[in-house]
Amino acid sequence: MRVAIAGAGNVGRSIARELIANGHHVILIERDPRAIKPDSVPGAEWVQADACELQSLEDANLEQCDVAIAATGDDKANLVHSLLAKTEFGVPRTVGRVNHPGNEWMFDAAWGVDVSVSTPRLMSALVEEAVSTGDLVRLLTFNKSDTHLSEVTLPGDSTFVGRRLRDVELPADVVLVALIRDSIPLPPERDRAFEAGDELLFLVNQDSEADLAAMFASDDTVDPQD
Repeated sequence: MRVAIAGAGNVGRSIARELIANGHHVILIERDPRAIKPDSVPGAEWVQADACELQSLEDANLEQCDVAIAATGDDKANLVHSLLAKTEFGVPRTVGRVNHPGNEWMFDAAWGVDVSVSTPRLMSALVEEAVSTGDLVRLLTFNKSDTHLSEVTLPGDSTFVGRRLRDVELPADVVLVALIRDSIPLPPERDRAFEAGDELLFLVNQDSEADLAAMFASDDTVDPQD
């Protein structure tokens, strides 16, 4: 797969290394000549250019890329690069980095962004996930969708502990996709019983998120079969 990354800062270089390690061809597009450091990402193709200029992107053969990642520290630049990649060069998949949470609403199809990655929101979700037990925590949102990946960790006194999955009725538009037990991911088999400390991963439609949260919030008083 051919991937273009706009921005060769710490984030862009880290993404490039991972992709190259997985066998992909990576083009790093960076405007600042001081950030051009080929030795820092062996195997990458480097282009010194403005990722928001048409001619620069034409010179980089962006139309040949399967994915364009806008990973600069400037949200405006990330939006412009994503829009150009999608509308002018027909890149099938675009990923935009969101640096400031207040700008997250703009990173959508109208700006050519297929997938937005908000570092502040992701870090906040990971903190919540690490310290919350019994509460539903939204981990990420799928772009072009009202579906979220959410997690809840079962406390030891949960009424779900010991019950089999087949005996628990989830709200509409909620799918249990996996359990994590002792750091091991497990499939949600119908005869599997819940255990204390299980991390449950759900795909949840936005309209059903409150119902799922309430289901666990009332866990100490409501039988999950009711």
